[in-house]
Amino acid sequence: MALTKEEKEEIVQKILNSIEAKYGNIPLVNQVLAQDPDLFIPTANMAKAALESDEKKLDAKTTYLCAVAAATGLGAQHCVAAQGRHAKEAGVTKDELREAMFIGSYMAMTRAQSYAFRVLEELYKEE
Repeated sequence: MALTKEEKEEIVQKILNSIEAKYGNIPLVNQVLAQDPDLFIPTANMAKAALESDEKKLDAKTTYLCAVAAATGLGAQHCVAAQGRHAKEAGVTKDELREAMFIGSYMAMTRAQSYAFRVLEELYKEE
């Protein structure tokens, strides 16, 4: 049975309240997605499963270090800040956080090189 518009809006509000209670604010991405419950609810559930589920195999420190590395590699400034705060709260040291950021930035660099150098080699393969 499909949820009514009111039921979806109630779920959205519960999720937003939970996010604000846990983190002290509601990120802009969540604010915008919350305007469309059909997008927001599954996205919020996926985020919870990836970062907060009791069934996760990774501990909180490792989870947030992975999140920081990925956000760094993607150049997601606000995500780096948010996940960095969560990592610090989970007990990650400054040195550990710096290393995760370096790994993420290194992976982004090698990705860019991979694309660019393939073009370079293709352009000059006849020479």
